[in-house]
Amino acid sequence: MTTTLFLAVGAGLIVLFLLILYFRIPAFIALLIATIVIGLLVGMNPEAIMETVQKGMGSTLGYVATIVGLGAMFGALLEISGGSQIIANTLIKRFGIAKAPWALLCSGFIIAIPVFFDVAFIILIPVVYALQRITQKSLLLYAMPLLAGLAVTHAFIPPTPGPVAVAEILGASLGWVIVWGGVVGLPVAVLAGIVFGRFISKRIFVPQPHALETEQISERPKNIPKMGTIVSIILIPIVLILTATFIKSGTLGTYSPLLVKSLSFLGHPFTALIVANLLAWYFLGIRLQHSKITLLKVCSKSMAPAGTIILLTGAGGVLKQMLVDINIGGMLAETWVDQKQSVFVLAFVAAALVRILQGSSTVAMITAAGLMAPLLPTLHLTPQALGLLVISIASGSSIFSHVNDSGFWLVSQYLGISEKNTFRSWTMMTTVLGVTGFLFTLLISLLL
Repeated sequence: MTTTLFLAVGAGLIVLFLLILYFRIPAFIALLIATIVIGLLVGMNPEAIMETVQKGMGSTLGYVATIVGLGAMFGALLEISGGSQIIANTLIKRFGIAKAPWALLCSGFIIAIPVFFDVAFIILIPVVYALQRITQKSLLLYAMPLLAGLAVTHAFIPPTPGPVAVAEILGASLGWVIVWGGVVGLPVAVLAGIVFGRFISKRIFVPQPHALETEQISERPKNIPKMGTIVSIILIPIVLILTATFIKSGTLGTYSPLLVKSLSFLGHPFTALIVANLLAWYFLGIRLQHSKITLLKVCSKSMAPAGTIILLTGAGGVLKQMLVDINIGGMLAETWVDQKQSVFVLAFVAAALVRILQGSSTVAMITAAGLMAPLLPTLHLTPQALGLLVISIASGSSIFSHVNDSGFWLVSQYLGISEKNTFRSWTMMTTVLGVTGFLFTLLISLLL
């Protein structure tokens, strides 16, 4: 029976990769088909399979859909205000041209919290072009830190969709995911963005691609928000979530039940993001004289990419539910424990394999989380360890971006470099990011 279960899961994953890689079926449908294949191969009743699909989809989306939707609207409001460019320009002004890579690293790290990776990169790439024109140094000196900051936050720190989805599937606290995402993400971003960026920029000179010249960043609308306002609005939901996490865990001491309930309510991700959206609507919209109709259109438009992520996450929840229902988790856990291997290693390897095979970091995170979830009841991990497990998966899902990843072509196009040099720069940067992220995670896990 054990062999049959493992063979069924293996066959289901092979079907998943074939549908995505060979037949180019959307990942949402491919995940559902792979789940159904696993159910049929283990001999489940067709009606039971459909019940598993419904249960997995519903239980996952009840939480994730709300956060991803609120996060998408929040990012859209930041974008319309020009907030991303203001953060980058202000940091560069304060850091100075000589330390511009550090400014871009910080900009990417902050801006990717509310704004999707590709949108943030496209918004900020003119800043990179402008710096290259001024200094005449390789574009990679500035692009790598920006990309590292964006990539780390995109994969490691909620409320970005990937870590939110994984946290929900694994039952991890978003507060602890934010803590470990920051603790691991910051040094990883420095190593991948600053250290590797300097290394590769000395070996590959990249000028600004003339075909992609854009307007100067200084040509912004007259009504612009202040840097402090933007950063405060971005940090408010994170601070609320962290405060609630530490209050409930007793990390900050003992408080009155009323205070605990109040802070827990305000620090719930739903409440925290609603507060952030209302603040952004007023301070980055109405107060800057954007019409209510314009704001409504911008927020509605942001739901399109969010919808894709929401459905994909739901399908990942379906796969997880199938693995739980066929009870493969206990068997896999026993096998893994017998081998005396760290669960963090398994999580990283699973995410890395899926990432390399099919390209999407989000699919890699969700698939790996689905594989790991059935193991957790037998492992008895603490809330801190569960949060760290999310980061291990995030590290694996970030590794070795290549030709099957849309990010590879986005970077190649906007930097105007060949596929070979994209491999040498972007692909190697993501590999440094993923491997160092995993090593930091493994080190912290030994101390817990």
